[in-house]
Amino acid sequence: MSTATITTGAARPTTDEGRIGVRSNLRHIGALARRNLVQIKHDPETLFDALLMPVIFILLFVYVFGGAIAGKGNQHEYVQYLVPGMMAMMGMNIAMAVGSGVNEDFRKGVMDRFRTMPIARSSVLIAKIVVEVGRMLLATAILLGMGFALGLEIRGSALEFVAAIALSTLFGAALMWIFILLGLSVKTPQAVQGLAMLVLMPLQFGSSIFAPTQSMPGWLEGFTKVNPLSNLADAARALINGHGAVAHPALITLGWAVAITAVTMPLAVRKFRTKT
Repeated sequence: MSTATITTGAARPTTDEGRIGVRSNLRHIGALARRNLVQIKHDPETLFDALLMPVIFILLFVYVFGGAIAGKGNQHEYVQYLVPGMMAMMGMNIAMAVGSGVNEDFRKGVMDRFRTMPIARSSVLIAKIVVEVGRMLLATAILLGMGFALGLEIRGSALEFVAAIALSTLFGAALMWIFILLGLSVKTPQAVQGLAMLVLMPLQFGSSIFAPTQSMPGWLEGFTKVNPLSNLADAARALINGHGAVAHPALITLGWAVAITAVTMPLAVRKFRTKT
């Protein structure tokens, strides 16, 4: 294959994805995931958001806003409220970085080279998701570690605790497809970050992540009820604290995750194939 074929025009698939078997597809995903991990190893600064963001956010909200929201001296109970809610937030912030990373890879020509290889186009994006889920789990572990240091108690069962982490991870992985599609659709990483913040800010602060919704204006309280982050935060909170409704918010969250993935994953793969 000539160099001109690689560097000119839109890269065309060199094989029919339908003919690639499951084992081959998994092998490709594994190889591409290792490539992404090596990239992180050579540029550890890409982990700073996963390492530092949970620490900064939990300290900021517990000690700056905790007294005002929960009452002075009640920061311990606010930790019980805040940390499960912030698990819902980790996925959104990590997902934003995924979109910027995909966009940057295209700008550098990395994705064009992948598109000339005899591999399933979806494997490139799935490998990206796999590695970013690992970063999200790292951020969640740090968040929980900080929570334990500040007095967080797991009042539910161990299985419920694991279910809360799994639910947050599943929803975060679904959100990554939205931001991958966004990263493939705009021209610069800065545009990805700017558009992402326009979405993230209303969803995060117009939810039950940081404060109960009963004191909010009626129109905003109505928005929080349909906000998927509120449902995820409520489900994780009920699982970790061992009380409260779990089934309804958990099912709503799963429904959102499945719907988001079913819609945006095929669109992202299609855009990946045709992006010029």
